Amino acid sequence: MMRGLVFSGTGRPLGIERLELDEPGQREVSVRMVASGVCRSDLHVVDGDWERPANVVLGHEGAAIVEAIGPNVTGLSAGDLVVLAWTAPCGACRACQRAEPWLCTRPRGGGHRLHEADVRLHRPDGTPVGVYSGIGTFGERQVLAQEAAIPIDPTTPPELAALIGCAVTTGIGAVLNTAGARAGESVVVIGAGGVGLAAVMGAALVAAAPVIVVDTNPDKLELARRAGATHAVHASDAAGVVDLTDGGADHVIEAIGLTETVEQAVDLARPGGTITLVGMTAQGRRATFDVYRFVEDGKQLRGSNYGSATPAVDFPRIATWYAEGRLPLDLLVTERIGLEGVEDAFAAMRRGDGARRVVVY
Repeated sequence: MMRGLVFSGTGRPLGIERLELDEPGQREVSVRMVASGVCRSDLHVVDGDWERPANVVLGHEGAAIVEAIGPNVTGLSAGDLVVLAWTAPCGACRACQRAEPWLCTRPRGGGHRLHEADVRLHRPDGTPVGVYSGIGTFGERQVLAQEAAIPIDPTTPPELAALIGCAVTTGIGAVLNTAGARAGESVVVIGAGGVGLAAVMGAALVAAAPVIVVDTNPDKLELARRAGATHAVHASDAAGVVDLTDGGADHVIEAIGLTETVEQAVDLARPGGTITLVGMTAQGRRATFDVYRFVEDGKQLRGSNYGSATPAVDFPRIATWYAEGRLPLDLLVTERIGLEGVEDAFAAMRRGDGARRVVVY
């Protein structure tokens, strides 16, 4: 038996339930969760911004210890510390063949493990329970595809390893992989939550200059400075960013997910500059901008899913950068909580309070 935080549908309270977990099958591993970040993507599900099936264990940002391996598993052993990837690329679809695993159309364990062949979790009465994004990190244990379990430096603190599974990789990857920012280029990050702070760290890592963060929360702006920002600007003064960057930034990273900040990001980029959208809005939202001006200025608009990352490559190298002292990831952990504290963590997120709460098992 294990405990898991189950989403039963929009408007219904989350509940911690005792669940039964099957043994791992072909190319699957059984893991014991050690930490899970509380991410806004989970909140979007709880608040009904995104349509997702009910009766699933939430959570998609985690680290775990491998307990058992199923048949035909390679590259993993019991006892490994692994970061969990919320997409387990199939390796065969067109996206995977293009070396874009973050866009895999047939991830293993996809559909939140609700397909009959993928179900590994049950209530005591036998009712199947799904697993959000195939990993369900708000559960004490899980069975998942081997492609979703990426081994990293075992000395990595578990709560930071968990954040590498989503926020850190998404933010750093948006700067390094999607935008392709380079030394000496100006980077503006809109939003200083977990993903935005990671983007600031990524910009500082490649020696971008200046690195400017925009937010409404003074505490988060101070945190961004500690993360590597050269300038911290209150959102009410965002128009001044154009002057700070001598006509607009080379790269603008939108890390909030609001239509108004998406539109603002377009305005803050220089002619020929790149706007990278990382933040996720509620489904169906549309932003607008002056198309004539956008084309005349030759700007570029990009979407960044999972930081355009290849987890098997990016997770270990981020852990290595942390070990080398090049990424101050400890700044991201606002509070360590138990599974019972997730609801309060969601409430804090709605208030814009702090960077990341992390469940430590």
